[in-house]
Amino acid sequence: MNSTDEFRVVSWNVEHNGISNSGDDAKWHLAMDVLVELQPHVLLRQEITRGDMFGGRAIWAEAARLGGNGPAHTAFLATATPESANPTGVYTDPSLCTPVQYFEHVTSMWHPICNPVVRLKGAPSTLSLASFHLCSFDPAQRASEAKRLAMLGQPNMAAIIGGDCNSYPHRSDETAALPDWDKITDRSHFEARTIERGGERVSDTRPDEILAGEHDGRPPVFKDLGHHAATVLDQPDALAPTASLWRTDQGPMRRIDRIYATPQVAEALTGLEVIVTDDVREVSDHAPVVATFSLAKLRRALSGTPGEEAVAA
Repeated sequence: MNSTDEFRVVSWNVEHNGISNSGDDAKWHLAMDVLVELQPHVLLRQEITRGDMFGGRAIWAEAARLGGNGPAHTAFLATATPESANPTGVYTDPSLCTPVQYFEHVTSMWHPICNPVVRLKGAPSTLSLASFHLCSFDPAQRASEAKRLAMLGQPNMAAIIGGDCNSYPHRSDETAALPDWDKITDRSHFEARTIERGGERVSDTRPDEILAGEHDGRPPVFKDLGHHAATVLDQPDALAPTASLWRTDQGPMRRIDRIYATPQVAEALTGLEVIVTDDVREVSDHAPVVATFSLAKLRRALSGTPGEEAVAA
């Protein structure tokens, strides 16, 4: 398959946007080098820390770097909350994506969902895109946020969503097993990442169950693209863990950064990679996740969907 048939979606939580407390932006420049090499047509970003400051200067700079020698990417930035200066954002390649709508899902969200809707060049109907960053400290809040995301997978909607789930996949065939909480002494982390089930405290998998689980014979709202690539496309490395690249006090790395798509969109997937290089390790505690689609198949998937899918949930 040649590159002209590729549509690349990258999701990456860049630690505090690569900018230190002193204002040093060396890691931001390194992150941009990584992203320029990945050449995303859609970039789903988390932790664009204080990205709205100085007239959104950092956002426009990132959009320009992603565009290379051509037009800058189209940038969308969700509003930061008073409790967290780490908003989510989405960048889209103007050569393939024409924005037609934009939503921010804010109510009861720790980090608002950044949700532009685009028309893919050559496709008659639209594609909803969302960058999310689920709550880091409250499992009940994460479950509520996942249900909000599930609204983007209603019937006749086509969507690709991705972000930092701060929770675990629900299936048992993962490469990275669920945490052994007897070996993790960080009590705060235990409270943030476990739920009560059957009278016991277990790892929180509820967001993934909501987004990609099957219930009483009902199909999933979304397909977890990592699991789809591993099981359908025979790419076991798609289940590689994504975080934490830095900390060792919270157990081994886990696959908490994930990209999901509605089922008809997922069928156009050709591959998924977790990118871990020395530069990535230098920049962030999270690895970027890259989902590659066949552009031709994606257009066909969108051709069967009514054009007015987007709703303000």
